[in-house]
Amino acid sequence: MRTRLDHIVIAATDMERGVAWAEKRLGVIVPRGGVHETMGTRNHVMRIGEEMFLEILAVNPDGPPPAKPRWFGLDDLAVRERLDRSPAFLAWVANTDDLDAFLDAAPMSFGRATPVSRSELNWRFALPSDGRLLAGGMLPYAIQWQTESHPALAMPDLGCRLLGLDIYHPYPEWLGSVLDAVGPVDLVEVHPLPPMELPRMAARIDTPEGVRLLETMPGVCGCPPYQA
Repeated sequence: MRTRLDHIVIAATDMERGVAWAEKRLGVIVPRGGVHETMGTRNHVMRIGEEMFLEILAVNPDGPPPAKPRWFGLDDLAVRERLDRSPAFLAWVANTDDLDAFLDAAPMSFGRATPVSRSELNWRFALPSDGRLLAGGMLPYAIQWQTESHPALAMPDLGCRLLGLDIYHPYPEWLGSVLDAVGPVDLVEVHPLPPMELPRMAARIDTPEGVRLLETMPGVCGCPPYQA
C-alpha cells in the first residue's frame, strides 16, 4: 500500500470569499474546478506538485442539499461559524493505491469507502458517516483515484509547489502512530505542543511571490510570508 499527500483543502462558506482569500495570499489566480453533486459542494483547484493540488471548497448554493452530511465538516455548526469569520486552510487528503487496505490498517475509523465523481473524474473516498473532520482536520481524509493518471497533471501549472506540511499537536506520538499505521506520508511532519494547547497545521508553499505559509488555527487564520 502506497500513501502520499494528495491535496490540501481551503474551505469557505462562500466560494468568492474563499478564492479571494487564497489568491491574496498566494499571488496567483486559482482556476475554477467543478461541482460535487453528491456532496453538495463546488471547488477551484490548482496544481502544487507533480501529483498534488490545492482545493478551495465551498457549499454549492445552486444545487440541492445532499442526502447525508457534507464532507470536511461543512455542515458542522462550529466549522461553519469558524468559516463565517474567515476562509481557512481546513484539512488535507492522503492518496492511497488501496483504500480498502488503508481502512483495514487504520487504528481508528476513517469512514467508509464511497464512490464520488466530478465531471469526468471518478474516485473512492473514505467518508465518516457524520461528515466530521478527522482529529479536527489534523488527520487526512483518504482518497483512491480511479483515473489513468493523477488529475493534478491536467491542472494549470501556476508555478506553486508544496514544500511541506507541518502538524503541531499536544499528542504527537498518537498522531504519528496513526499516520505510520496507514503508511508514511511524504512531506508531512508532526511536531509536539504542550498539553492542552490547540493543534494547528501549516503548509509551506513556494510561489512566484516567494514562499508563503498557509496556517490554520481554531478561530485564527492567516498566511504571512514565510521566514526561514
